[in-house]
Amino acid sequence: MKYTCTLIAVKNIEKAKRFYHDVLELKVVSDFGANVTLTGGIALQTVDTWKIFIHKQEEEIVFGNNACELYFEEDDMDSFVKKLNSIKSILYVHPLFEHSWGQRVVRFYDLDKHIIEVGESMNMVVKRFINTGLSIEETAIRMDVPVDYVKSCFT
Repeated sequence: MKYTCTLIAVKNIEKAKRFYHDVLELKVVSDFGANVTLTGGIALQTVDTWKIFIHKQEEEIVFGNNACELYFEEDDMDSFVKKLNSIKSILYVHPLFEHSWGQRVVRFYDLDKHIIEVGESMNMVVKRFINTGLSIEETAIRMDVPVDYVKSCFT
């Protein structure tokens, strides 16, 4: 058994491809019209073909159910959030905030109301804390992680 990718149904495959390219910089790996594979292990499937594959009526396909998300990490959160804020059509789940362990995250919807989370990479969280003057031990306490984890972020 091998996990291959996450497939999401979309209403307009061309608009979805453009969104994922423009916002998250994903590239098309393969394009079969109704099914498109993107870098990062995401596949897009037209809702029309998806409902046939799973033997459901269109009204049984629920968009915007807030039950799952696609998770990405970004090294330069400030630049990404600035880019995201410049896109007028972005509908936020919530704006940028910082979790108790120090990771900054933003969540927003794609065009079909699938949740996308972009979180600051954990290596960058560690480096940000170290750059503010915290020791490795203090960073581990601040992030509630083992000291060895903090050290591993520098290798």
